[in-house]
Amino acid sequence: MNIWQKLKKPILALAPMEDVTDTVFRRIVSACARPDVFFTEFTNVDGMQSAGRDAINHRFSFTKEEHPIVAQVWGMKPENYEKTARELVEMGFDGVDINMGCPVGAVIGHGACAALINTPSLAKEIILATQKGAGGRIPVSVKTRIGYKNISEDWIPFLLEQNLDALTIHGRTAAEMSKAPVHWDQIQKAVQMRDAMKLSTVIIGNGDVKNAHEALEKAKEYQVDGIMMGRAVFEDLWAFERGSKHEPTVGEHLAIMKKHVELYEKTWGTKQHFPILRKFFKIYVKGFEGASEWREKVMATKSAAEVYPMIDEMMVKYGDG
Repeated sequence: MNIWQKLKKPILALAPMEDVTDTVFRRIVSACARPDVFFTEFTNVDGMQSAGRDAINHRFSFTKEEHPIVAQVWGMKPENYEKTARELVEMGFDGVDINMGCPVGAVIGHGACAALINTPSLAKEIILATQKGAGGRIPVSVKTRIGYKNISEDWIPFLLEQNLDALTIHGRTAAEMSKAPVHWDQIQKAVQMRDAMKLSTVIIGNGDVKNAHEALEKAKEYQVDGIMMGRAVFEDLWAFERGSKHEPTVGEHLAIMKKHVELYEKTWGTKQHFPILRKFFKIYVKGFEGASEWREKVMATKSAAEVYPMIDEMMVKYGDG
């Protein structure tokens, strides 16, 4: 059995997010409330099979404590999917996931990700190539949307025919980005199609779910095998907590912020730009008088050395004693 069949349902997954879900942040989330499965940032297979691979292969860094972990990939050339999938097996990943849902203009302008909804023949080539590279040793899945400009009646059935191990469906079209309400009825329809086709493909629903409690309700209501959450962790680091809701103190947030900066510095050194780390600070600097002013200060920092004394000062003033 592959990881998708082994995981207890409903499965809770942390979504792949660009410049967010690196090995450092995954470990921070895990320490607060662990999801059932992690995904990497999405990584370009064409870049991985080029002379510039050293600039992006850090995206596949992970530690033992992050298992089960699925590598998410994107690109245009089927042969590069095959080569990269073969490498991912050797790296020890628990699965490989193909991004066919990202709606960002710079990506779809090249015909990749969500644009593949418009070119199913290429999408099929990519899936087959990835499956060949994985060689049955790790499962192959796809993350997608319910259509490109409009809801498609053909796209999800087409994907279900591709012998995928799992399918994550964001309940919006690419054109809707994150603005329209999530069409959960379309996700449920995919489950019904899967069942009618007598397939074992695991179906994960995705879109604006804020915490584990809501995720479990959605899974039950729409009969999906699991729920993927992404932006929810920016509002609540304990979003994946299945038990009673955790109410973190100011001191708790600041202590985790310090741990995050330390782990980022230890893991990446000068390899990663410091501004990437700053986007996380809004998670931690909140919930106390003057928090907005402190957020402005920490967002203006240019190094970890500048951040540490600010965290210490906030701990003294607003921490838990």
